[in-house]
Amino acid sequence: MTTIEPTYRLEPEVKLSLTKAKLIAETILAEKLAGASNKDDIEFEFEVLSKSLADTVKEKIKSELNVPRYKILVQSTLGTMKDQGVKITSRCLWDVSTDNYVSASFQNEFVFASVLVFFLYTA
Repeated sequence: MTTIEPTYRLEPEVKLSLTKAKLIAETILAEKLAGASNKDDIEFEFEVLSKSLADTVKEKIKSELNVPRYKILVQSTLGTMKDQGVKITSRCLWDVSTDNYVSASFQNEFVFASVLVFFLYTA
């Protein structure tokens, strides 16, 4: 008879690199939105672009950081620059010793974008 040990861990094996995650998110935002030169051209594509940004950030962070047992959630917000203010807030219930987040933003004269990346440890 074979005894099988439980596979859960209460703490992560690998330390999360928030600086690298933020750099990845900022780089992707700059690459995807740097060509946004006319707000009329990009405004109708916001839904597709927002999903694409979130998916790209998530996949790149997963592949480059390789943080096992972390659930990665990405929230992206896009808008046109129309001389008005925007506040983006988020609330989560998490373990402060293992879970964390990173935010990145991009802005030019036509569009703004914000990406929040949440790292939630799952035991």
